Amino acid sequence: MATLLSVNVGMPRDVPWQGRTVHTGAWKKPVQGPRMVRRLNIDGDGQGDLAGHGGEYRAVLVYQLESYRYWREHLEREDLRFGHFGENFTVDGLADDEVCVGDRYRVGEAEFEVTQPRVTCYRVGMRLGLPAMASLLVAHHRPGFYLRVVTEGHVQAGDEIIRTRIGPGALSVADIDALLYLPGRDPAKLCTARSIPALSPGWQRSFDEMAEAGGHPAAPPGPEKESAGWPGFKPLRVARVVPETPTVSSIHLEPTDRRPLPAARPGQYLAIRIPDSTPPAPVRSYSLSSAPGTSGAPGPDSYRISVKREPHGRVSTYLHTEVRPGTLLDVASPRGDFVLAEEGTNPVVLLSAGIGVTPVLAMLHRLASDRDRRPVWWIHTTRDHEQHAFAEEAGHLLARLPDAHRRIFYTAAPDGARSGRRRDVTYGHLVPEALADLGIPSDADVYLCGPESFMTDLGKALRDLGLRPERIHTELFGARDAINPGITATATAATRPHPPPGPPGSGPLVTFTRGGVSAPWSAVYNSLLELAEACDVPTRWSCRTGVCHTCVTPLVSGDVGYTVPPLEPPETGSVLICCATPTGEVLLDL
Repeated sequence: MATLLSVNVGMPRDVPWQGRTVHTGAWKKPVQGPRMVRRLNIDGDGQGDLAGHGGEYRAVLVYQLESYRYWREHLEREDLRFGHFGENFTVDGLADDEVCVGDRYRVGEAEFEVTQPRVTCYRVGMRLGLPAMASLLVAHHRPGFYLRVVTEGHVQAGDEIIRTRIGPGALSVADIDALLYLPGRDPAKLCTARSIPALSPGWQRSFDEMAEAGGHPAAPPGPEKESAGWPGFKPLRVARVVPETPTVSSIHLEPTDRRPLPAARPGQYLAIRIPDSTPPAPVRSYSLSSAPGTSGAPGPDSYRISVKREPHGRVSTYLHTEVRPGTLLDVASPRGDFVLAEEGTNPVVLLSAGIGVTPVLAMLHRLASDRDRRPVWWIHTTRDHEQHAFAEEAGHLLARLPDAHRRIFYTAAPDGARSGRRRDVTYGHLVPEALADLGIPSDADVYLCGPESFMTDLGKALRDLGLRPERIHTELFGARDAINPGITATATAATRPHPPPGPPGSGPLVTFTRGGVSAPWSAVYNSLLELAEACDVPTRWSCRTGVCHTCVTPLVSGDVGYTVPPLEPPETGSVLICCATPTGEVLLDL
């Protein structure tokens, strides 16, 4: 018979950590007497990061006495007390390899259902003063698990724990944890896990994505397997430069050795490195604005990028003022996962603003080349006719499609000479109300590119119109949104990326292509993640020990080593920056 040994609670607090502040509820202490367990919490308890902890499916965290005994011996620590692992219930019994997701238990007046293993989170390492603890919990198959409150009621130490229902599928907590975080997955167990109704929605989504990816963690943006590209950079020659508008020019690139360039999928981008008088040479990413090899586009032996000159843009200014036919630019092979799904029957919506037109224009080239029979919607917004890049080119491409719809939005007030000439032009901003009036089919696949606020607003508007989120694809120029769970926002959170403080390192050069910053590696950092943080490059992480793969980042070029071998290595062409260090010059799509 299992027994509840201790009820542990604690409200969130601010804890200093690595020069930052973490808002966390990981510090739990035992309480005496009965406590009321409610749908979302135990009275007196709270979570600091509700995105990763707490909520209906993670109301109560359970850890076992036997695991405490195991860690005391394994870690040679006698200071571990109930609540040290952040658990609400410390129990005798209910081992992770025996309890199954979907099992129900009665404790005191309350009833609970097992929903998922513990989240791999760096905060358990903070609490124990052992950064690798999140990885150890998974590697040693001792994660602990969460409960959903089925019936509210009082519980207290000494209550018996009685199983009232056996979960379907007979997959233990340890089985489920290994399916997500460890290699060598059993396809049959993965199928079973997806069918367990009690499994929390977050883990359900993870397993669904894993099944779609062939039983492996979903690939990060820009997977190498999408194209047989070259490693690192190689020189391409500028064949010609074509002005498109007063601020946008197209640069056509060709190989120097007459070897055919690898095909690029419509929507992918190139990382460009330019020579510069003050090293390190800056690197920027630009979308391909055509699909090489299609009719009306550059041939299979050339690429085209289209660059807007920014007022203070170091690289865009160079490309507009210094580049001539014959100029050599260092270029990395095409990459990116914002790509056109070239099979299917659903309508396609290509929706862009300003220079965000470039990747969707490449998609339009492919659709026109194939004379695709799907309904295609071309929706673009820009300032005015003079700033409208590729207007004529897009018109010719749309004319080759059997079912094309076009709507252009000019945000500037019309001038008398041009207003009213085209029925597909609307003067005004593309606001959600205007989008709703276009009659976009709810089953469409949407490819959305432009300024971040534009994509945020229209992405929400599309969802409000009934489009499924997984059918709304976005491309963001620059750094992706950060994922730093529990970190309290500071005034420096929005600082532009910059070289790290202090004396420059003496190691190999590390370049963050989206952040637009390079720095020599220094041994003061334990990982590429720590260097990125020192440069204020937006980062994504959770466990910081190579388990959760939140930090997985496309590797543009170079090689890395791991300070702690990850439990499951990332796919080829990707790196887990939370535990990786450079072994030579490295470029990261970050």
